[in-house]
Amino acid sequence: MLRRGALAGLAVSAVVLVASAAASAREAKPDAGLTAGLKTRLARALSTPGIDPTRTGALAVDLETGQVVFQRNPSLALAPASAEKLGVAFTALRVLGPAYRFETQVLATGEVRKRILYGNLHLVGAGDPTLDVSDLDALARDLRSLGIRRVRGTVVGDEHHFDSQRGGRGWKPGFLGFECAPLSALSVEDVRVRSVDGSALAAAAAFTTALERRGITVGHHSRTGRAPTDALPLVSHGSAPLGAILRRMDRESNNFIAEMLLKEIGAAGAGRGSTAAGAAVVRTTLEQAGVPLDGVRIVDGSGLSTLDRATPRELVRLLRAAERDPAIRSVFRSSLPVAGMSGTLKDRLDRRPTRGKIVAKTGTTSLASALAGFVGERYVFAILQNGSPVAYWTARVAQDRFVTVLARS
Repeated sequence: MLRRGALAGLAVSAVVLVASAAASAREAKPDAGLTAGLKTRLARALSTPGIDPTRTGALAVDLETGQVVFQRNPSLALAPASAEKLGVAFTALRVLGPAYRFETQVLATGEVRKRILYGNLHLVGAGDPTLDVSDLDALARDLRSLGIRRVRGTVVGDEHHFDSQRGGRGWKPGFLGFECAPLSALSVEDVRVRSVDGSALAAAAAFTTALERRGITVGHHSRTGRAPTDALPLVSHGSAPLGAILRRMDRESNNFIAEMLLKEIGAAGAGRGSTAAGAAVVRTTLEQAGVPLDGVRIVDGSGLSTLDRATPRELVRLLRAAERDPAIRSVFRSSLPVAGMSGTLKDRLDRRPTRGKIVAKTGTTSLASALAGFVGERYVFAILQNGSPVAYWTARVAQDRFVTVLARS
């Protein structure tokens, strides 16, 4: 069953689809009126030693009219690195809604007599990628306010909201636990573990510690399991709104948040909290928005997978669709790093005319380098560069030169 946020998002998608189709129709070949000088400067900016032009794709488009300013291999399917997160952000806003919050619950079995719970507490995760120790402390404080001072049973960590797959298909062996913590619907930011199956147990143990700090003793060691359907809800914690979570994801290129959001997209849009279900919902949402997906392969949410593929045309059309949707425009754009000011662009493009004007998602792996976003209110662009490995430093130099030319035009 779709949640209310999902239903609202799909309704918006249906309305925006007509506008997106019209915008797609206006995306045309380069304007003959554009000076050859601008195209030449952009081509020169993109050319750099160590970067294979046959494994480079770039597209720059007038944001308002859709007129192509520059293109090189715009339909070439390439590994996108963290530019993959753009599709996750777009779909999360469409399906879940900008105000969406994850809710972590504490349920109880048994009964309370004389401030003693004769049963268990169940800490039930809903996929909050930002849950931390302070949130567990707040839950423990709220439980104490209900009068509970002792739990004769234990704390049970419940992570059934998502599937049991901890990583992503196509990830290099060292990525799980290093580039991304193990994925679990119940994971606590300050106590995440590298072991494959330890997240929910660690969360339950951390909650037990929080309870004891608040003067609530627990009789037995924590464990994992599924809460009974008749368990009684006691207290809950809501995350920050989705917009704030997206800022953490995009600005710092947080892989864990991206993967957790993808699973939540699957849970909300397809009834299955899995990476595969989330990827299918992303694909459907992009199709509904008129985004061309020829050659595109969505395998994970972070871009860590060596199997992911994107095209400059897909990314540019996605960015334009977000910009033209009033329900998500401001939240989507504000989630992205700003040149010379925030996130992964804080130390890049930090002088005029680019400082504060380039708003874009970066991406870097050993095989790919990417930059995709906006140049003020004038242009939208995407650059993908692949290699074996990619010369990421010179790739960034070329990207920075490219957007600087656009910012000056």
